[in-house]
Amino acid sequence: MDDVPITASRNAWLHAFFAATVALTAVIAVVGWSPWPTRWPAFLALAVLTVTYAAYGWRGYDVPRAARAFLPIALAVAFVLPAVAPTTAFVQCIVFPLVWCQVERVRNAVLLSGVVGLLSAAGLQVSGGPGELTGTVLIETVSVVGSCAMGIWMTRVATLAEERRRLLDELRATQDSLAEAHRSAGVTSERERLARELHDTVAQDLAGIVMLTERARGDLAADRVDRLGDRLAVLEESARTALEDSRTLVAAGAAGVASDGLGAALHRLGERFTRETGIPVIVDAPDCPLDRDTQVVLLRVGQEALANVRAHARATAAQVALHVDGARVGLRVEDDGVGFDASVPTAGHGLRGLRDRLALAGGTCAVTSTPGTGTVVEATVPTGAEPRLPGGSAPVAAVSR
Repeated sequence: MDDVPITASRNAWLHAFFAATVALTAVIAVVGWSPWPTRWPAFLALAVLTVTYAAYGWRGYDVPRAARAFLPIALAVAFVLPAVAPTTAFVQCIVFPLVWCQVERVRNAVLLSGVVGLLSAAGLQVSGGPGELTGTVLIETVSVVGSCAMGIWMTRVATLAEERRRLLDELRATQDSLAEAHRSAGVTSERERLARELHDTVAQDLAGIVMLTERARGDLAADRVDRLGDRLAVLEESARTALEDSRTLVAAGAAGVASDGLGAALHRLGERFTRETGIPVIVDAPDCPLDRDTQVVLLRVGQEALANVRAHARATAAQVALHVDGARVGLRVEDDGVGFDASVPTAGHGLRGLRDRLALAGGTCAVTSTPGTGTVVEATVPTGAEPRLPGGSAPVAAVSR
């Protein structure tokens, strides 16, 4: 029927049903009563039906052109057999299914079923005479109605099955597409995470190494050899830190926070920054029971803010303060540098990556700055730790060279 494919398995059953029906009809033609002195037209009709079916009629289930060539023969057989031997009207048992399986539209199948009934009735009238008209009309009416009812019902079942198959195919395709989208999103997210981690760790370490190398070269050119030892020590420490962070990132971890917590990591960050740049950093960072992800996010905020101080601020001092406000924890980094117009979008990746990282953690970032007044970077994130963070703060620690 309409767009309903017939599978190879179903075709096999139809072939077997056709063979069985033809064989049984041939037996009926042999033993059944016939008003004709000879029954060769019935056997000829069965032979033609069988040969044409074997030659191309079996293709009619899938090929409309073959069906158009075969069905007229089946209709002719539906007339010839009842006309020779009335009991061979049994052949309708295969002619009706052939019509419904090889015609593409339900309307055409109903019309052809009526034609089969009329031809069979005409054949019965030829063999039985006018006295059998009432019985013939009743029998063929029941046959046609039953065939149409069964055909429409089976067509509906097949259509629903095809719709279900199509929906399942669409669902599988959608699931595959969604899985591919998730994989792509995961790859993109991981790349962005690695880019942020590299920017906030290894890139910052390397920037510090470059600055220290420039200062060491300047000391060497000015014959300040007494400073080279300290410069080289800081260079070695920075290189080791970069190496450790690289190994941590390769191991798919989050570099920077050791087992002693965020407060100690911020103090170490301030000390290193002071040793590398000569800019004193005051760190107020008490020990807090934060989960590791929150600690990493806030440490990255401190790293990025101090990296901007080193690269752009031309500051003489900076402050880093960790504070708690209810269910949120914040980090404030302030410098007394030249400042900038915070309303103008920056071209770098640092602040944008910082805001993306905070957004993923459910946090916010505020940058306050105007030219000549310094810069304040303040980030807040949910504590994410149990129990809640204490509200007090530790004494301010000054980190100097």
